[in-house]
Amino acid sequence: MKVKVNEHYDFNVEISNDLLSVNGSEVSIDSRSLANHIHVIYKNKSFNIEVVTEDKTAKTSVIKVNGTLYTIEIEDQYDQLLKQLGMDNSQANKVSEIKAPMPGLVLNVIVTEGQEVNKGDSLLVLEAMKMENVIKSPTSGIIKKILINKGDKVEKNEILIQFQ
Repeated sequence: MKVKVNEHYDFNVEISNDLLSVNGSEVSIDSRSLANHIHVIYKNKSFNIEVVTEDKTAKTSVIKVNGTLYTIEIEDQYDQLLKQLGMDNSQANKVSEIKAPMPGLVLNVIVTEGQEVNKGDSLLVLEAMKMENVIKSPTSGIIKKILINKGDKVEKNEILIQFQ
């Protein structure tokens, strides 16, 4: 499997018959699982490892090693095969447009065309049933086209914003 740490460091990891191999080299560690963490000894150094968050569907985790946080992404042989076939999950989850979740009035458009946004960033404010709803980006990307303006009335499923 491939393991990416903090989006910078890539490792090929193999585990078979209790043998651990990293980038083709056998690695010898001593580990013990404790109540809420794992204690590992590697090259006569002690490491306390704790899983902070885990997303099994995205195969990502945030772990804390001796107080330092690391983001881990794991790609198994099936993920690699899907990527080779052009069917990887990153393309399947790509969002190309934002639609109105309900009829309402556009109170504010927060983004501009050409702007880069991250997942969770606020895009616009939509008033529906006398409540203000902040519409957030479900993905990271660049705004291609904004099809609405402040003050526009929109219907459910109307396309509001398109991504590149």
